[in-house]
Amino acid sequence: MSIPTPTPEADCQQALQQRVQTAYAQRQPQPLCIIGGDSKAFYGREAVGEPLHAGAHCGVLDYDPSELVITARAGTRMHAVQQLLAAEQQMLGFEPPRFSATTTVGGAVAAGLSGPRRPYAGAVRDFVLGVKIINGKGEVMRFGGQVMKNVAGFDIARLMVGAMGTLGVLLEVSLRVMPQPQAETTCRFAHRQPQQAIALFNQLAARPLPLSAAAWSDGTTRLRWSGNQAAVRNAVQSIGGEEESDAAGRAFWRQLRDHDLPFFGGEQPLLRYAVRAGTEVEVEVEPRKTNANADTNANAAQLLDWGGAQRWLRGAINLDELRKIAAAHGGHVTHFRHGDRQGEVFQSLSAPLHALHRRLKRAFDPAGILNPSRLYADL
Repeated sequence: MSIPTPTPEADCQQALQQRVQTAYAQRQPQPLCIIGGDSKAFYGREAVGEPLHAGAHCGVLDYDPSELVITARAGTRMHAVQQLLAAEQQMLGFEPPRFSATTTVGGAVAAGLSGPRRPYAGAVRDFVLGVKIINGKGEVMRFGGQVMKNVAGFDIARLMVGAMGTLGVLLEVSLRVMPQPQAETTCRFAHRQPQQAIALFNQLAARPLPLSAAAWSDGTTRLRWSGNQAAVRNAVQSIGGEEESDAAGRAFWRQLRDHDLPFFGGEQPLLRYAVRAGTEVEVEVEPRKTNANADTNANAAQLLDWGGAQRWLRGAINLDELRKIAAAHGGHVTHFRHGDRQGEVFQSLSAPLHALHRRLKRAFDPAGILNPSRLYADL
């Protein structure tokens, strides 16, 4: 498939580089707030600094379907990439969330968020082959490449995944792609309690099945089977459940991926609770006033994704206590949306790991001008 050469107007590398160089050269360096599509401005700690708009640096640079690799400038809109891949019956295996039409390739990598297919196909970092960045000194650096086996030594390209722009301004990203499944079917089960869904997820984890998504919400468990026709049909017959129409199934997983389900609406704090998939934990909810004369202490609204490994919680939850529970189970809690963005949004790191993060920050951004404090107060 031939890809047209991007127009010169889409290449903003020089302007972005000069801006970073100027900020670094100042006696009192001016922090920069990197903005791509601005679809995840709510995520992480409160952004500080002068806006550095990188969304105009866009365009697909290379795509050969036979090589299963696509390279695009970081400001390229995610929907454009996905349409291009779909035309060749291919896709991004980590199923990146698109919180708006302006979601970019660079933003998907910087945030490190994956959709429902993540436990079964891989996370964002598993698909990143190479990146080109501007570091905090204004130097252009390239890591990795455009082939599956390109890394010798430290896989630095993957450090950019989830770094929220604190280590560099993404210019280009090379991603591994994968074929779309031949067949895909969604089945649902009536489960009033999330524990019933977790029990089913645990049973399925021990079997060689073509599972590509597993979620529970509003009393319903949904499983998505993906693969060849025979494997999908055998899974449906073996596990059972009520089959949804193709349109209904696609709509649900898309809405879950993009947080368009009713569960994600409103202004209540939204917590992302990540633990091992089979963990059974009761979530305590603080009573909260609904009017002058009544309290409510019902269980927190919750939604399970990733076969129970990713749990979304809404309600008046004791965050400190939940983080202690999560840590005891090898997990963590993120105040994902509608929280106190002046505090710690992400769960605290261990002292050695935090020290390592600080060393990386100093190495890539010695003056601390790129998205300072977006991850943690001192990073």
